[in-house]
Amino acid sequence: MHTDTISPGGLDWQTQALCAQTGADFFFPEPGSSVREAKRICGMCEMRPACLEYALANDERFGVWGGLSEKERLDIRRLDSR
Repeated sequence: MHTDTISPGGLDWQTQALCAQTGADFFFPEPGSSVREAKRICGMCEMRPACLEYALANDERFGVWGGLSEKERLDIRRLDSR
């Protein structure tokens, strides 16, 4: 496998991610909606680590990225800033 396929620096991982094949509705639900299905899909995706790293590096504030919700990513950023 090509190294920048899974690195967040290159965006090739996005085309290989399972979310690219399922549509954005699961990953950007309406406020208060469940993210369970998005997390299930992320859990099966080989691109999950690159996706999460990308979301954290780019301060993505909406949707499920790398299997984590907005709140879960915010919690990681708060811990990292200590």
